[in-house]
Amino acid sequence: MPGLAVLLLALLQLLLHSTPGAAWRPNGSGFGFKATLRQVDANKGYTEAQRVSRALQRGKARVAALQSLATASPPADAITAARILVLASEGEYLMDMAIGTPPRFYSSILDTGSDLIWTQCSPCLLCVEQPTPYFEPAKSSTYRSLPCSASMCNALYYPLCYQNLCVYQYFYGDAANTAGVLANETFTFGTNATRVAVPSIAFGCGNLNAGSLANGSGMVGFGRGPLSLVSQLGSPRFSYCLTSFQSPTPSRLYFGAYATLNSTNASTSGPVQKTPFVVNPALPTMYFLNLTGITVGGVPLPIDPAVFAINEEDGTGGVIIDSGTTLTYLAQPAYDAVRAAFLAQIRLPLVNGTWSDVLDTCFQWPPPPPRRSITLPVVVFHFDGADMELPLQNYMLVDAVSGGLCLAMAPSEDGSIIGNFQHQNFHVLYDLENSFLSFVPAPCNLI
Repeated sequence: MPGLAVLLLALLQLLLHSTPGAAWRPNGSGFGFKATLRQVDANKGYTEAQRVSRALQRGKARVAALQSLATASPPADAITAARILVLASEGEYLMDMAIGTPPRFYSSILDTGSDLIWTQCSPCLLCVEQPTPYFEPAKSSTYRSLPCSASMCNALYYPLCYQNLCVYQYFYGDAANTAGVLANETFTFGTNATRVAVPSIAFGCGNLNAGSLANGSGMVGFGRGPLSLVSQLGSPRFSYCLTSFQSPTPSRLYFGAYATLNSTNASTSGPVQKTPFVVNPALPTMYFLNLTGITVGGVPLPIDPAVFAINEEDGTGGVIIDSGTTLTYLAQPAYDAVRAAFLAQIRLPLVNGTWSDVLDTCFQWPPPPPRRSITLPVVVFHFDGADMELPLQNYMLVDAVSGGLCLAMAPSEDGSIIGNFQHQNFHVLYDLENSFLSFVPAPCNLI
């Protein structure tokens, strides 16, 4: 790819004026902040049906990319992994933050499925549209590029070294999606009284970018690897409470000392549930859980536990909880069992919904004459040590165009993903230090 090589060379020449900086991490159990999360299409003038359709298509593309990563041969090949993680980068929620000194505020896509923090930087050889100006390193007094010997440089999937300058590149198809220098900078997080400025956060300063940032101006990885925000801040706890999909109220993110379920304002909720994370050596940055079974309408489904297990030979399969995927995608045998249970328990005609390319279990609603009362079955995901009973709005979607009532789940060719639609109105806590996920039902618009 000679054209790409020329662009990369030009990029490297532009970056030579930068100087390296030292790493720093906050310490102490009292460190933390609160932040606001906004759905990427909120307040953009889309109808309810358009927002659902856009979210479903983003989720479909992301699942395909994550499945490609899981089935890459050999597993976790550096170049393949870098390509696919960028393909999957269109997430669902934006987090407000600031970068540099003086701080420049922007919104980035929160992604629990990746690690790298990056934004588009000036001078920009190739950049995509974003709602805020590109970050200008020359105007920040705290910007420092990282040398090739830096531990964060070695943590990249595919690090490059040019005259002791650490350069990253993630691929999108056959062209660079984001490439630039890995640097340290001061980031500002949180809202109001919890706002905190943290120096020397390693991030990608991208001067070559392609693709889409879904109304954001960068990415912030919340994965389990060393480059993620969670790892760099040294306070391995965060939680979020996602409001209903169509709610105008923003969702909340809690980090560090503020990430606790003890004060969740949910007087009618059940006890806090806890389940351990499972480590997948082939995909160590992602959050895997042990899903042991599914109940529909009080009936345990006949699903072989092997359907939810990680393949020890190549790392395929397993169950991921992922904030960047909209729906829950179940491995085909599990989805077939759930669909069969719904067909048996909801005796209504099937209809082709607006989103039939993603959702294939839609019922005619309201019930045809003579009108009759229909009870929808309760869905429960059974994890190791925890049961997640889903509210109706977390597993059924109303199709405003066809009038159908659709099961908000879809089949997956490899592995399963618990998407953010199923997280609505749950306060979900990720505790990396103790390696477990906790959750409790909560009125997320109130906390």
